[in-house]
Amino acid sequence: MSKRLSRTVLGVAVLSLVTLGLPATANADTAAGWHAKAERTVADVVPAPVDAKPDPRSDFRLGPATVIRTDREGRQVAEYLAGLLRPATGYRLPVVSGHRGGGPAISLETGHASGRVGGEGYQLKVSRSGVTLKANTDDGLFLGVQTLRQLLPSAIEAKTVQKRSWVVSGGTVLDYPRFGYRSAMLDVARHFFTPAQVKLYIDQIAQYKINNLHLHLSDDQGWRIEIKSWPKLATVGGQTAVGGAPGGYYTQEQYKDLVRYAASRHITIVPEIDMPGHTNAAQHSYAELNCDGKAVPPRTDIEVGYSSLCIGKDITYKFVDDVVRELSAITPGKYINIGGDEAHSTTPEDYQTFATKVHPIVAKYGKTITGWHDIAKTKPPVSAVPQFWGTTGTDAHVAEAAARGNKILMSPANKAYLDMKYHPQTPLGLSWAGLIEVKTGYDWDPATYLQGVSEKNVIGVEAPLWSETLITSDHIEFMAFPRLPGYAEIGWSPKESRTWDAYRLRLAKQSPRWVQQGIDFYRSTQVDWK
Repeated sequence: MSKRLSRTVLGVAVLSLVTLGLPATANADTAAGWHAKAERTVADVVPAPVDAKPDPRSDFRLGPATVIRTDREGRQVAEYLAGLLRPATGYRLPVVSGHRGGGPAISLETGHASGRVGGEGYQLKVSRSGVTLKANTDDGLFLGVQTLRQLLPSAIEAKTVQKRSWVVSGGTVLDYPRFGYRSAMLDVARHFFTPAQVKLYIDQIAQYKINNLHLHLSDDQGWRIEIKSWPKLATVGGQTAVGGAPGGYYTQEQYKDLVRYAASRHITIVPEIDMPGHTNAAQHSYAELNCDGKAVPPRTDIEVGYSSLCIGKDITYKFVDDVVRELSAITPGKYINIGGDEAHSTTPEDYQTFATKVHPIVAKYGKTITGWHDIAKTKPPVSAVPQFWGTTGTDAHVAEAAARGNKILMSPANKAYLDMKYHPQTPLGLSWAGLIEVKTGYDWDPATYLQGVSEKNVIGVEAPLWSETLITSDHIEFMAFPRLPGYAEIGWSPKESRTWDAYRLRLAKQSPRWVQQGIDFYRSTQVDWK
């Protein structure tokens, strides 16, 4: 085709767009890509929806005239969506109220979804004339937006304007979660991660419908949260990390900012102060927390099980009360995690004594206990949530807790620990719980893993990421991706819709998005990456 003829055809195309009511700013790229096809379908989403019906004849073209319509309740989610779409498209995508304007739109509606979808579910319809997302709450809208962004080309994740067409895959989705609690954990105690690094991880996990972030704020190697009534916890205990790496801590204002940021991504922060073991940083900071009244030296190794608060001293419970009081005041979520694991230096009798005194302290400040499954042996309140981290399919104490009515959070270390190596040569991570390739991490079920714990006993799933070997955000990403989306799917998607063979194909289609986002992921040979 000659250049003159090309310009003629292009001129006709642009004229046609204007005739259709689209602005003349629709350029050659838009015209040439008007008939482009979607990169993936509504059935390619991770986590897998409850029901997805692709319809390629209903693809929607996002263009410079598109607006985002919403009601008052959906305004925050609409602004978030616009913020996702504007950098790569270069479009204005104004957020408008109600039904104002009759042009192409992405409509977010709260309170108009089927009762079947509950508080976090949504209904999504993509047609040639527009996109409609309905949910009963803004949480549901936000989670629906995470599906919508996967229906756009991977280039939508770029931070600069991309000259191309923007096709949203046509079809319908009806979706809601299997479990209400879907969590990731980040250990900021063994190595400290800055607020900016934590926010980056929040953004990364939010796109897979994770709704809780468990922050492991204290351990033998470091204390990471300012406690104003015990200031040396941060100024002394916060200065160390594994291997002599720089320490650090969050001021209460920084922590509150993290809580707000997570809330803007519809994620709840669950803080953990590990006790009565894993307390060397605190015992180094304050001599009176030790039975002999002498401060212990700092520890920067990765050994466990050697430290314990002094169970018989009144000051121990003043310390716990002050820490829980201050942390509860800046934590809007319902849970405070009290740790409780690997307290090998605490006798069983002392461990029970400690629990008996600490459980009412947490309740006094209006919070609900969660902790590692070791707390189950203390017969905690039925509201408490033990988090199973074992590597075998039996645990009598956890089964008894489930029988009493406690909900169990499932994180078996040999399946769900993100810090376990993929294979023996993985440069990061540990292997004490085993090697966890992508299929191993995906191919298990929380309702059948542990004897005596069935679907009705499980509150959800968490993927913990311990940081003994992790220093940078790239390290976090390499260990979390591509496994994290699998845990998100285990927590979200119906059991009957999950198969490894189908999942690995959908997972492969996520990789171009991670490339755009700059996520340094592990290219497992178990997946045919796109």
